[in-house]
Amino acid sequence: MSQIIHQYLPWFILKNIPGVGNILYRRLIQRFGSPENVFTASSHDLITIKGMGKKVLSAIMNNALRSSAVINELKEEIRQIERSGFKILTMTEDNYPSLLQHIPDPPPYLTYFGTLDNSLASIAIVGSRQATSYGLNVAETLAHDLASKKFKVVSGMAVGIDSAAHKGALRAQGKTVAILGSGLGRIYPSENRNLFFKIADNGAVISEFKINSEPEGRHFPMRNRIIAGMSAGTVVVEAATKSGSLITARLAAEYNREVFAVPGSIDSFKSAGTHALLKQGARLVENHMDIIEEFYYIHQIVPTPLVHDLSGIPLNEDPEVPSKSIISPSTNKKIASDRPLWDRSPLKEELPLKQDKTLSFDQNNSSPFEPDQYQHAILNILKDTPLHIDQIIETSGLDTGGITAALMDLELMGIIIHSPGKMFYKV
Repeated sequence: MSQIIHQYLPWFILKNIPGVGNILYRRLIQRFGSPENVFTASSHDLITIKGMGKKVLSAIMNNALRSSAVINELKEEIRQIERSGFKILTMTEDNYPSLLQHIPDPPPYLTYFGTLDNSLASIAIVGSRQATSYGLNVAETLAHDLASKKFKVVSGMAVGIDSAAHKGALRAQGKTVAILGSGLGRIYPSENRNLFFKIADNGAVISEFKINSEPEGRHFPMRNRIIAGMSAGTVVVEAATKSGSLITARLAAEYNREVFAVPGSIDSFKSAGTHALLKQGARLVENHMDIIEEFYYIHQIVPTPLVHDLSGIPLNEDPEVPSKSIISPSTNKKIASDRPLWDRSPLKEELPLKQDKTLSFDQNNSSPFEPDQYQHAILNILKDTPLHIDQIIETSGLDTGGITAALMDLELMGIIIHSPGKMFYKV
């Protein structure tokens, strides 16, 4: 067995245990230190971990992936990552993005192409795929100026604002990081293939998905949490009321990070989302200095840590503890309490064109909705009484990332409501 397989295979095995999502994975690593220690832990110790159900406990204790076919498949995945020149990074390694470690559900490991380090503070710049020339120019200029001041620019490598942000940082010969909603072996969008390699030469392209994963619709909200999670602040340049960029902004606020928005024309629907953010407390951005002023302490940026008890369980994930997502760190104004940061209607902009099979509707929402496995489970669990996300995940028995993404999709379609404290209920 090669060194890389020996090092990372236990991480891949634990990730593939049925019912082990990112939140539970994190708790297990906090408690036991490594996947190897999890597999050798006693049932008495494992059952004390919050969210550890009997089915998951049994799967871990009985080595649910003992099948040689499954193990061989995971080994081949690791070999393919190595052959492609990509790298694997676990949450316990030093160069794992430091801010990302502090979100409730960080990826246990990432695959990346390029170079990752934590020496520069990260600022996310996101926005519309169908951007105006004004938005593209603003995004590229902001990214150029921030990269010139030694900030690392983070975005999603989508066409439009994302691509402009990456190009601006590259033009300044600065660092930039792209987070994909697909595997590294499936560059999406394909027209950004050259940009993919340029980013890797000046930073890194990152994915939490299997190397050949297609850009499924549910992957993009999951990608957005990484963009927001690894960044000290998120700048929304141009976004309509149905834009997935507003998900990134909402997540940034939940993680107690700064939220910025660039104003646009009052006649442009593509600026309606950014104007809504400004009304709800986001800081207005006219140039890069508006962002830098918020980070005068840039060499001392430290995330607001999740509070832990002696068992290593984040206390502010408890249903009784209110979510901090409604507070803007810079203004202490409410960002998302009595009204959402986005319109509860079908998310068009973030979904891969002509590839996604998860959602089925046209622009008038007249086509039948066909829920996938995650959405179907959520709809069977939720009633008209609010239920905490942890309870939904535990009851479903499905992985955290899939459930989280499905909740966002259902909320955007207006089928469920997200209330403060990470509580959800049917409309």
